Amino acid sequence: MKRPRLYGPGELAALFGVSRQRVLQITRRPGFPEPVARLIGTTIWDADEVDEWARHNRPPRPTDGDDDR
Repeated sequence: MKRPRLYGPGELAALFGVSRQRVLQITRRPGFPEPVARLIGTTIWDADEVDEWARHNRPPRPTDGDDDR
């Protein structure tokens, strides 16, 4: 039996290029995949579900206002 690929908050932060605090905001967005499990120290998600969600809903990156140069 093949084991599922899983993401925790650290993996999501790396995937999206954001802080762990921003990961919390992203995972609370409507439509973000439901966690596979909520453990005492962390929450985990199915990586395939998150990858599919990201293909269609790439989270917006916070900007610091430097885009208007």
